[in-house]
Amino acid sequence: MKLKGIGLFALGTLFGLEGIKLLSSKDAKKLYAHCTAGVLRAKDSILGQATTLQENCNDIYEEAKVINEERAQKEEVVTE
Repeated sequence: MKLKGIGLFALGTLFGLEGIKLLSSKDAKKLYAHCTAGVLRAKDSILGQATTLQENCNDIYEEAKVINEERAQKEEVVTE
Protein backbone atom coordinates (compact mmCIF):
# COMPACT_ATOMS: atom_id res chain seq x y z
CA MET A 1 0.00 0.00 0.00
CA LYS A 2 2.82 2.39 0.83
CA LEU A 3 4.54 1.69 -2.50
CA LYS A 4 1.29 2.41 -4.32
CA GLY A 5 1.03 5.80 -2.57
CA ILE A 6 4.61 6.67 -3.46
CA GLY A 7 3.99 5.59 -7.05
CA LEU A 8 0.88 7.73 -7.32
CA PHE A 9 2.74 10.67 -5.84
CA ALA A 10 5.60 10.25 -8.34
CA LEU A 11 3.12 9.94 -11.22
CA GLY A 12 1.26 13.06 -10.07
CA THR A 13 4.53 14.97 -9.80
CA LEU A 14 5.53 13.86 -13.30
CA PHE A 15 2.18 14.92 -14.76
CA GLY A 16 2.41 18.22 -12.87
CA LEU A 17 5.87 18.98 -14.25
CA GLU A 18 4.76 18.13 -17.78
CA GLY A 19 1.68 20.29 -17.29
CA ILE A 20 3.84 23.23 -16.25
CA LYS A 21 6.01 22.75 -19.34
CA LEU A 22 2.90 22.60 -21.51
CA LEU A 23 1.37 25.71 -19.94
CA SER A 24 4.58 27.70 -20.33
CA SER A 25 5.28 26.64 -23.91
CA LYS A 26 5.47 29.11 -26.78
CA ASP A 27 2.18 27.88 -28.27
CA ALA A 28 0.39 28.18 -24.94
CA LYS A 29 1.64 31.75 -24.52
CA LYS A 30 0.29 32.58 -27.99
CA LEU A 31 -3.07 31.13 -26.98
CA TYR A 32 -3.06 33.20 -23.77
CA ALA A 33 -2.22 36.34 -25.76
CA HIS A 34 -5.07 35.71 -28.23
CA CYS A 35 -7.54 35.04 -25.42
CA THR A 36 -6.45 38.19 -23.58
CA ALA A 37 -6.76 40.23 -26.79
CA GLY A 38 -10.31 38.92 -27.22
CA VAL A 39 -11.20 39.87 -23.66
CA LEU A 40 -9.79 43.37 -24.19
CA ARG A 41 -11.86 43.77 -27.38
CA ALA A 42 -14.97 42.65 -25.51
CA LYS A 43 -14.20 45.10 -22.70
CA ASP A 44 -13.89 47.99 -25.18
CA SER A 45 -17.16 47.01 -26.83
CA ILE A 46 -18.99 46.81 -23.50
CA LEU A 47 -17.59 50.15 -22.35
CA GLY A 48 -18.71 51.73 -25.63
CA GLN A 49 -22.22 50.35 -25.21
CA ALA A 50 -22.32 51.51 -21.60
CA THR A 51 -21.29 55.02 -22.65
CA THR A 52 -24.03 55.11 -25.30
CA LEU A 53 -26.59 53.90 -22.78
CA GLN A 54 -25.50 56.50 -20.24
CA GLU A 55 -25.76 59.28 -22.84
CA ASN A 56 -29.25 58.13 -23.80
CA CYS A 57 -30.31 58.04 -20.16
CA ASN A 58 -29.01 61.57 -19.64
CA ASP A 59 -30.96 62.77 -22.69
CA ILE A 60 -34.15 61.13 -21.39
CA TYR A 61 -33.61 62.65 -17.94
CA GLU A 62 -33.12 66.15 -19.35
CA GLU A 63 -36.21 65.81 -21.55
CA ALA A 64 -38.25 64.62 -18.56
CA LYS A 65 -37.15 67.68 -16.57
CA VAL A 66 -38.27 69.97 -19.39
CA ILE A 67 -41.65 68.20 -19.58
CA ASN A 68 -42.16 68.61 -15.82
CA GLU A 69 -41.19 72.30 -15.96
CA GLU A 70 -43.67 72.90 -18.79
CA ARG A 71 -46.40 71.06 -16.88
CA ALA A 72 -45.68 73.09 -13.73
CA GLN A 73 -45.93 76.34 -15.73
CA LYS A 74 -49.29 75.26 -17.23
CA GLU A 75 -50.61 74.41 -13.76
CA GLU A 76 -49.54 77.84 -12.48
CA VAL A 77 -51.47 79.53 -15.29
CA VAL A 78 -54.57 77.43 -14.56
CA THR A 79 -54.51 78.10 -10.80
CA GLU A 80 -54.12 81.88 -11.20
